[in-house]
Amino acid sequence: MTAIAIVILGETSYITAARIQSALPDSIIYGLQQRTQSADQTYRDFGETVRTLFQQGQTIIGICSAGILIRSLAAVLNNKWQEPAVLAIAEDGSSVVPLLGSLQGANQLAQQLAQVFKSHAAITTTGSIRFQTTLLSPPNGYQLAFPETAKTFIADLLSGQSVKLEGTATWLETAKLSLDAQARHCIKVTHQLQQPDPYQLTYYSKTVAIFIALKNFSGDSDIAYIIQTQLTAHQIAPASIALIGLLVNQTQSVDIQTIATQFSVPIRLVRNSSTQSVSDLAKQLTHAEQIIAVDSVITIAIAEQPLDSDAIGQAAGQLSIVGLGPGAAEWLTPQARQALQQATDWIGYKTYLNLAEPWRSPRTQRHDSDNRVELDRARHALDLAATGRKVAVISSGDPGIYAMAAAVFEVLEKAENPDWQTLDIRICPGISAMQAAAAQVGAPLGHDFCTISLSDILKPWEIIAERITAAAQADFAIAFYNPVSKSRRWQLEKARDLLLAWRSPQTPVLLARNLGRPQQSMQVIALADLVADLVDMNTVVLIGSSRTRQFEAASRSWIYTPRYY
Repeated sequence: MTAIAIVILGETSYITAARIQSALPDSIIYGLQQRTQSADQTYRDFGETVRTLFQQGQTIIGICSAGILIRSLAAVLNNKWQEPAVLAIAEDGSSVVPLLGSLQGANQLAQQLAQVFKSHAAITTTGSIRFQTTLLSPPNGYQLAFPETAKTFIADLLSGQSVKLEGTATWLETAKLSLDAQARHCIKVTHQLQQPDPYQLTYYSKTVAIFIALKNFSGDSDIAYIIQTQLTAHQIAPASIALIGLLVNQTQSVDIQTIATQFSVPIRLVRNSSTQSVSDLAKQLTHAEQIIAVDSVITIAIAEQPLDSDAIGQAAGQLSIVGLGPGAAEWLTPQARQALQQATDWIGYKTYLNLAEPWRSPRTQRHDSDNRVELDRARHALDLAATGRKVAVISSGDPGIYAMAAAVFEVLEKAENPDWQTLDIRICPGISAMQAAAAQVGAPLGHDFCTISLSDILKPWEIIAERITAAAQADFAIAFYNPVSKSRRWQLEKARDLLLAWRSPQTPVLLARNLGRPQQSMQVIALADLVADLVDMNTVVLIGSSRTRQFEAASRSWIYTPRYY
């Protein structure tokens, strides 16, 4: 779940924000820079921040006036069925106003926070006031079917029509509804597939659990297709599925993410003894009133009450390999930011974890390590994710370019731990240092280019020299990564000499140091002047091709490599 965003404008609001965070542990406090010191994360522009959070689907609690939230979000409002909850709270907590997202639980959240502050939830939704519940936004465990017919149905009830209940749902039984067992209008709670009916309000109850015995599953088959076939055969609504349990006592590789995405349900990993049948296990875990044992692969359990997926088995672990970009906040992608904020654990070189610290949730644990233990770090991340955690392995730049993605897959290929096979692994790309460097001076990589690491820790210098020579002969623009270190100094100047055999001494060279950080510096020199003392490990070196040009325009010096040759 995406963390709830508590947005404050000054330090005086922090006490109220902290009380909200205590009530909502899955929340992050965002504070305006220069005005807050205690926030989990800071921001520069209020409007831009809340719009970004809103478009990411995050619940927003603003400790501010309702007006500033309304003005900030007005331009991005377009679908009330999808927009997240947005609440405004007075700085002293005396008023809680649900502004948007009543269909995503805004009213319920407002009531919850009003109890925290012993104050007032300013709910204005007619249905919520009249029925003492929000029919368009059922509680967890239920999903409204056919919302396109619900508005007219509720209008009928508001005009005085009585209604009958079919199925079990305590929250409806305690609502202020005009009940009549003979009424034409019907609220139905079921797991069975229904059709739209203007006189029926349908809720699918999350009472169905599907268990897959992987040891009997043919890898050539499609689990999602098997599930859908059985749902159709038994007229079970997909929206009634609370979880899909994978029995992993004999684990094999399976595309968990595709299954979870197709059915919009959590995947739970379940272990059972070799002597216990899947049907018995399903009944034990769900207290089901009905078990449908289809075959040796799939078992469907149907309970009387909605199921709590968190109480069954273990979550399928998630491993996100995240690229921070060079270091500036504006170069961090939304996907990477979300992965950082949702992770339970961060793993990485301590310098990179420090760069990411502004996006760390209070609940996220850091696992710092040294820079030269990539394989140990990858193994630790895989093992931790296999316990059901959401792990982010963090690199600077792009994780697939001289960074942690290759290390993770190097370890994963060896399959040391069978539990790794059920992980949801995602790569969150980042802006590479060479891209960020090039953007500072124009387009030096505007034509064919290559990247070469000058580190000889994992490959011999002879191979590096061959590649430099080949790239020089081919007339590529070149980005040198890892140009020098404290103990490795001579390689850069040797690389320069190899290039000078094929390239003009006046070829422009860009030295970009500490990109995106306060200490950023850019220096353009001639190839003949390239020496190790000008460079450190935080520098990326861009070497122009024979066509690369340097000129003055718009009060600046620019470098570019033409698109033609």
